[in-house]
Amino acid sequence: MGANSSTINELSENDYLKKLSGTEAISENEPFWNQLLSFTFSTPTNSTDCKLLEEATISICKSLIENNPRTGNLGALIRVFLSRTKELKISAECQNQLFIWQAHNALFIICCLLKVFIPQVSEEELLLHFSYQKKDPGSYVLFFITESDIEDLLEELLLCLIHLIVEVPLLDITYSILLESITTLVVFLSYQLFHKEIIHESIVHKYLMQGRCLPYTSRLVKTLLYNFIRQEKSPPPGSHIFQQQADGGGLLYGLASGVASGLWTVLTLGGVGSKPTAVQEESSPLANQSLLLLLALANLTDAPDCPNPFRQAIMSFRNTQDSSVPPSPSPHSFQINFNSLYTALCEQQKSDQATLLLYTLLHQNSNVRTYALARTDIESLVLPILEILYHVEDRNSHHVYMSLIILLILTEDDGFNRSIHEVILKNITWYAERVLTEISLGSLLILVVIRTIQYNMTRTRDKYLHTNCLAALANMSAQFRSLHQYAAQRIISLFSLLSKKHNKVLEQATQSLRGSLGSDDSPFPDYAQDLNVIEEVIRMMLEIINSCLSNSLHHNPNLVYALLYKRELFEQFRSHPSFQDIMQNIDMVIGFFSSRLEQAGSDLSVERVLEVIKQGAVALPKDRLRRRNLTVWSESLKGEDEEREHLHHRRRHWMEEKFPELKFKYVEEEQPEEFFIPYVWSLVYNSAVGLYWNPQDIQLFTMDSG
Repeated sequence: MGANSSTINELSENDYLKKLSGTEAISENEPFWNQLLSFTFSTPTNSTDCKLLEEATISICKSLIENNPRTGNLGALIRVFLSRTKELKISAECQNQLFIWQAHNALFIICCLLKVFIPQVSEEELLLHFSYQKKDPGSYVLFFITESDIEDLLEELLLCLIHLIVEVPLLDITYSILLESITTLVVFLSYQLFHKEIIHESIVHKYLMQGRCLPYTSRLVKTLLYNFIRQEKSPPPGSHIFQQQADGGGLLYGLASGVASGLWTVLTLGGVGSKPTAVQEESSPLANQSLLLLLALANLTDAPDCPNPFRQAIMSFRNTQDSSVPPSPSPHSFQINFNSLYTALCEQQKSDQATLLLYTLLHQNSNVRTYALARTDIESLVLPILEILYHVEDRNSHHVYMSLIILLILTEDDGFNRSIHEVILKNITWYAERVLTEISLGSLLILVVIRTIQYNMTRTRDKYLHTNCLAALANMSAQFRSLHQYAAQRIISLFSLLSKKHNKVLEQATQSLRGSLGSDDSPFPDYAQDLNVIEEVIRMMLEIINSCLSNSLHHNPNLVYALLYKRELFEQFRSHPSFQDIMQNIDMVIGFFSSRLEQAGSDLSVERVLEVIKQGAVALPKDRLRRRNLTVWSESLKGEDEEREHLHHRRRHWMEEKFPELKFKYVEEEQPEEFFIPYVWSLVYNSAVGLYWNPQDIQLFTMDSG
C-alpha cells in the first residue's frame, strides 16, 4: 500500500489506493497486489482513529463505487484475499507469517471498503459490485453473468470468514486476522443500522442462516462464546507486526523492530502518540467483538421457512460435564464448559453486552439457567447485577432493565429465594448509604431493589421499572428469612413514601376538582390515572408485606418490629375499598403484637421488644392469618420516556394465572426483536472495536438511545 504514505491525511493521495479505485482493471495475478498488501499496522481500536481513517479514505471508496462496474477491482481484491486464505491454518501451525500478514491486510481493506459501501448502496447493488468484471472502453461485448455466479463470490467470502474464525487457532500472529474476520461479519450485518424498520428479509442473512454457511452455525457460536470466555488481550506491540523488505524484487517478511515502517504505523492502540488507557489494557478486543457479533446473530429475525439457527444453537447448548442424551437434540447443539462460562459472565457484568448475554442465556437456555441456580456461589453472579442497579444514575436505562429482568428470572425459582438468605456477606464497600458489616444476600437484594424504586419515583418515573422491581420483591416475599433490620426498615419506609405520594395526589385531585367547578374552560389534569397507578403500587407493597407475614412471620421479627414502629401509616388504608381485603392480615398482626407489647410493660428496650415479638410469633395461631390465592397482574409494559419510544416501546407482560403464593413470571412479547435489535445495534455502534459510523447515517435509533 506504499511506504511513501506515513500519515492518515495522505491516504487519499496514495498511488496504490488510487490505482485500486481508478479506471484501470487490475488482474488478480499482477504484482500490484503484493505491493498493495505489504504494509504494517496495528488495527485502530478507538472511534477517533476510525473516524480519521474513514474521512481520509472516503474519496477513494466513492471512486471505487463509481469505477468498479467497469473494472471489477472489488471482486478481484476479494478473490485475491480468498486465495491468500487457502493455506492459512497450516501457515498458523507452522508460524508462516507471510500468508497471514497479506490475508489480514487484504481483509482490512475489504472491510474498510464495505463499511463505506453499505450505507450508500442497497444489498442488491452490493451484490452487483461483487459480480462486475473488466470491460474495455467502447467494447460491445456483453458479459452474461448468472445469478449463481454473483451469489457464489458473496457466499464464498462469508463462508471463508466463518471458516477462518472456527478453524484458525488463536495465536499472537493470528489475533489480528481473527479480529478482522469477526469485524467484517459485523460490517456485513450493519445494513440494519441504516433502516428504520427491522429487516426481515436480507441477502446476507439468507446466506448466513442457510446454504453452505449453515453447517458451521454451532461451531461459530461456540467459538464466539469461547472468545468471550477467554478474554484474550491483543498481543503486545511488535509481537505480530511485519516489515516489508525488498531483496531482488522479492517480498520478505519479518518482525518489525523499533518504529515499524509503512502506511499504518500511525494507527496504534490508544491513538496517535498516546499510551493505552487502563481500560484498554484490561479489555479484550477479540472478546468484545465476538460478543457483539454473537448478539447480532442471535437476534436476526427468523426466515419464513427457517428459524434463526444461531438462536437455536444458543438455546440448546449443554455443559461439557453433561453426558446425558437430550430427548430431542437440536441439529445445532454443542457442548461448552459451563464453569468457565459462568466465571466469565460473573466477571464481565459491567458491560451492557455481557449483561444482555446473561439475560439471553438465562431466558432462552434452560441448561444454563438450571446450572446457574444450582451454583453454591450464586452471590458471584448476583452481586455484580446489584452493583449495576445501585449505580442506576450512572447506567443507561436498558442496562438497568436487563439487570432487573435477570433478577426477576432468578426470583422465579423458590430455591434461589431461599438460598440467598443463607449467604452471608461482609463489608459491602460499594453500598454507601449505610455501613453493612454483615448482611445476607437476600436482604442486600431487597435494599438495592427498593433503592431503585425510590430513585425511579423521584427521577425517571417509569412504570415499567416499578413493575419489574415489585415483581422481583413479590416473588421473594414468601421466602423472606431473617431480614436485616435495615432491609425491614426500608420496606416500611418505601410504603411510607408511597403513602405520602398518595395523599399528595389525592389532595391535588380534590383541589383541581373544586377549581374546575368554577370554570368550564380550565383543563382538568388526569389525576385519576396518577392515583390509580399509585394505588396499584401501594397494593403490591401490601401484598408483599402480607405474603411475608402469611408465610414466614416467625422468621422475620425485624419486619414485625418495623411494622409496629410505623403502625400509624396503615390506619388510613384499613377502610379504603381498594385495600380492605389485604389489610385484614396486616391489621391483625399489628393488633396482636401491640397487645402483647402492652402486656410486657412500658419503656421496653429494642432487644426486649424483639424478644416479645419472637415469643409472640411462636404463640400466634397459624389459622389466624388468611392465606389465599393471589391473581397475578397482567400488564403490557411500555416505557414512557422518549428513549424507549424510539426503541418501539419494548413491551413485556406477565403470565396471568393463579398461584398459591404471590408470583410473577417473565414472558417475552411476541415480537421481541422490536426492542432487542435496536438495542444490540446501539451497543455495536457504541462499543465495537475499530468501527466508526457517521451518526447522521444511522436510521435504526436516535443517537440519544444509542
